[in-house]
Amino acid sequence: MSSVRRALPEDAEEVLRLRQIMIDSLFAADPSTAWHGESLPTLKSKLGEPDGDFAAFVVDHPERPGALACLVAGTIDYRIGRAADPWGKVGFVFSVATDPGARRRGYARACMTTLLEWFRDRGARRVQLTASPEAEPLYMSLGFRPKPDPLLELTL
Repeated sequence: MSSVRRALPEDAEEVLRLRQIMIDSLFAADPSTAWHGESLPTLKSKLGEPDGDFAAFVVDHPERPGALACLVAGTIDYRIGRAADPWGKVGFVFSVATDPGARRRGYARACMTTLLEWFRDRGARRVQLTASPEAEPLYMSLGFRPKPDPLLELTL
């Protein structure tokens, strides 16, 4: 299996391609990729900040040079502490995607394990994510547990 590595600014277009695969599989959203051009400069900048609160880990595609097989990305947010977590650092996984031609090879698990270690190294004591029914067994095997969440969202 290819090794997991930190995504670099030059991976940005492939990162967006894999993110689009995830979006298309989860949401009844606009399938347009026109937004990629607007997103690319910010993503390249974030991928170039090794000490920031954002990280993406990838596996290179074994059969397609220059392409990525898998992506995981997450951020660390600060929330005012509480008894179980006085430091208030919370990891959030917001993108996990594997190229359809590279699935069932352990890439997502390897990338997730690396991202979880990145969260630990930065002091996060909790990690949150939302999961598709297909991906839930992977996350459960990594120790994630369902939590009733009264999440509300406002689009501005």
